[in-house]
This record gives sequence, C-alpha cells and structure tokens, in this order.
Amino acid sequence: MRAVREPAWFRNALFAAACVPALIAIAALASDILAHTRHFGSNPINEGEHFLGRWALRFLIATLLVTPLRELLGWHWLAKHRRTLGLFAFAYVVLHWLTYALLDVQLDWNDLKQDLAKRPFIMIGMAGLLLLLPLAATSSAAAIRRLGGQRWRRLHRLIFVVCVLGVIHFWMGVKKDITDPLIYASIFAVLYLYRVVSWWRARRTRSTTTTLASSGPLASAD
Repeated sequence: MRAVREPAWFRNALFAAACVPALIAIAALASDILAHTRHFGSNPINEGEHFLGRWALRFLIATLLVTPLRELLGWHWLAKHRRTLGLFAFAYVVLHWLTYALLDVQLDWNDLKQDLAKRPFIMIGMAGLLLLLPLAATSSAAAIRRLGGQRWRRLHRLIFVVCVLGVIHFWMGVKKDITDPLIYASIFAVLYLYRVVSWWRARRTRSTTTTLASSGPLASAD
C-alpha cells in the first residue's frame, strides 16, 4: 500500500463525503422540528448537537491522521487535503455551536448565562471554538507566506489543545455512559504518542549524526 498515487476523484469525493453529515443533520432537525418526526429521537436539538459535535471530533482525528499516513504509507499527496479536513472540523464545530445557540437557548443571554453556570463544559467547548478561529483564518497559502512557515506551524499546534478541550467537553457533557468519549480520547492519545515518538527518534538521529560527525576525524586517526 506504500506510495499509492492520489486517485483523480479523491478531492471531489472528500468534499462531497464531508458535507453529507451536515446535510443529514440539517434535514433531520428541520423534519423533527417542523414536521414532528423523530429522526433524532424525543430531544432532536440535543441529539443534533451531539451528532455534529461527534463529527467535529472525527474531522479533527482525520486532520491529525494525515501525518502518520504520509510517513508510514508514503501517501504524501494527503498533505494538501489536511487544510480541507481542518476547515471541515472547524465548520462542524461552528454548526454544533449554532445548533446550541440558535435552537437550544435561542440566543437568550439569560439562558446562556444560566447554562454556563450549571454546565461548565459549555465554556470548555467555546474555548475550543475560539482557539480554532485563528487556525481557520490562517489556513490559506497567503497566510502562511505572511506569517512565515515557522510561526505558522507554532500557531497551528493549537490544534492539539483544541482536541483535548473537545474531548473534555464531550466527556463532561455525557451523563453516565463515557464509552464514546473514552474511545475518542484513546484515538487522540495514540495520535499524540505517535508524534512524541517520531520527535524523539528524529532528535536521537540528529544527536547521533552530530556525534559521529564530530568524532569522525578521531576515528579515522585511530
């Protein structure tokens, strides 16, 4: 499976597939609220929020998965789709928030304040959304040129903080069954561990190379 070339249809298929969950959520919510169906159960707004939130986490996972797939399988063409995946993650977080703000509390500031006091996990979710804003705003090639590669990479490491906040938000939001949050937390932990191991190996390789280079003349003399 190494070095598989990018299929010609991949970009369009990725975009279309990424839109499907949002269309399902919008259609189901509209049907449940207006036609009194039960696609999202007896509490469609709450279930719609959870549905969109889970998809936001899935797109964050997909974004972080690009690097391991590139390095392990040689699928380097995936790099150019990482921005698309990240923007879809942002879009689903925004839809998750809009469902809460427009349909749940209906932009009532008093209800929002009471919710924040009773359910602090909402503030954690909002913090994740705010941290995603600069990442989405600097996702273009022009922004990378303006910031410079090194500064851009430092800024976009905020995605790791966003993922942690997203899992905590999900974990605190469920009442009893923490199976799903635990699964997402485990996946993120594996992706983080992969990066730590890769960093450690790269550092060790650089250290070994430097040591060999500095001891080379002495070794030759021996």
